[in-house]
Amino acid sequence: MANNYDVIVIGSGPGGYIAAIRAAQLGLKVAVVEREHLAGICSNWGCIPTKALLRSADVLHTAQHGKDYGLTLEGSITPDIKAIVARSRGIAHRMNNGVGFLFKKNKVDIIWGEARITKPGEVVVSKSTKKPVEPVGPVPKNTLGEGTYTAKHIIIATGARPRALPGIEPDGKLIWTYFEAMKPEEMPKSLLVMGSGAIGIEFASFYRTMGVEVTVVEIMNQVMPVEDAEISALAKKQFERQGMKIILEAKVAKVEKGANSITATIEKKDGTTEKITADRMISAVGVQANIEGIGLEAVGVKTDRGFIAIDGYGKTNVPGIYAIGDVAGPPLLAHKAEHEAVICIEKIAGLPNVHPMDKLKIPGCTYCHPQVASVGLTEAKAKAEGRDIRVGRFPFVANGKAIALGEDQGLVKTIFDKKTGELIGAHMVGAEVTELIQGFVIAMNLETTEEELIHTIFPHPTISETMKESVLDAYGRALNA
Repeated sequence: MANNYDVIVIGSGPGGYIAAIRAAQLGLKVAVVEREHLAGICSNWGCIPTKALLRSADVLHTAQHGKDYGLTLEGSITPDIKAIVARSRGIAHRMNNGVGFLFKKNKVDIIWGEARITKPGEVVVSKSTKKPVEPVGPVPKNTLGEGTYTAKHIIIATGARPRALPGIEPDGKLIWTYFEAMKPEEMPKSLLVMGSGAIGIEFASFYRTMGVEVTVVEIMNQVMPVEDAEISALAKKQFERQGMKIILEAKVAKVEKGANSITATIEKKDGTTEKITADRMISAVGVQANIEGIGLEAVGVKTDRGFIAIDGYGKTNVPGIYAIGDVAGPPLLAHKAEHEAVICIEKIAGLPNVHPMDKLKIPGCTYCHPQVASVGLTEAKAKAEGRDIRVGRFPFVANGKAIALGEDQGLVKTIFDKKTGELIGAHMVGAEVTELIQGFVIAMNLETTEEELIHTIFPHPTISETMKESVLDAYGRALNA
């Protein structure tokens, strides 16, 4: 049958398109159902276009501090928000087209529409009711459409969407999600950001660099609550030096809308309240999985706290149905989805030595200024587990390359098991740490000990030397501090 496949993937985001390509590489007949845009939220509205915005912010920051580098830059250095957004959207379109090319190259069929699982092994695709926020590229030629399709294996990779709090729902004009925050028609003069996770703090950082008055409200006792407390505190200090206002242990209780502004009532831990008026507000209080309307109830797929419940290989409780990526639960990261996709497909294909993912070894990166990156246990979690640990720290201010770059505000922190020497956590704040963290991820994956790291030669002069010095410091051997 023309409509019969080995694998049907619902959703073409980082998890979905990687699952499809890996399946095709292994000789499986595969199709992807997509209702809106190829490459998913990550490439169209998340990971990639936000980094394009933040790159513009970095260049602006450097240009505005030209005198620090002995440069005289004539004329006014001001951001052109329309050009910045156009560059970001252009990159999103390029990524979208790239996934279409990969599907064609790997002979992956694209079925355009909305998928619903009617029974194990069967997917009915109807015309999409989802209107894209903007055109993000043409529907690829030779795309299949509405109809009934069958497959022995069905993988759900439908991702997630911004979560809305009752009474503070985004309206697209005054209260934004990341969709609107990514393409403002004009720069607001003031901005309130509700939530300081990766999405919230990245947008706060971007808009502050653009000259916007930014206030961040966070219900927890630190910014970026999942990060090590010491790293979070250093990042917060840098944000505040840049002029960002941060209110911790507080929540947005109510929002009143004006003609072109909002007034938020902020409730603090001590019971006091404060009213903040801003031109715009970003709601960044997390996401919720896209589990509605895809037939989960009809076939009996179990969910857990709003996500599809799976085992270590992406299997749900219903044979032949799998889930990967954000829809299958945290951490909600594109690289987690991609790796989960490969594990799922290789298990389906019967490859030997397929292992479940160790979530403790998934790095997290936040691309604010300064950047933050981490992997493994925080110091607090390690102690809570009763681990006897050694902790090393090394500041960027003692690193020659960081000083030469004018980026001497940062810290690398490493955590070792005192008994075995195993690296169990690494946490970093500073310039380009999102590129450095992978060194520690590899070390953890190879079960590297402190002795092996100490005997590894790091090139000089590089910021990466802070990594080795942090390891040395954990064992009382730091050479440059």
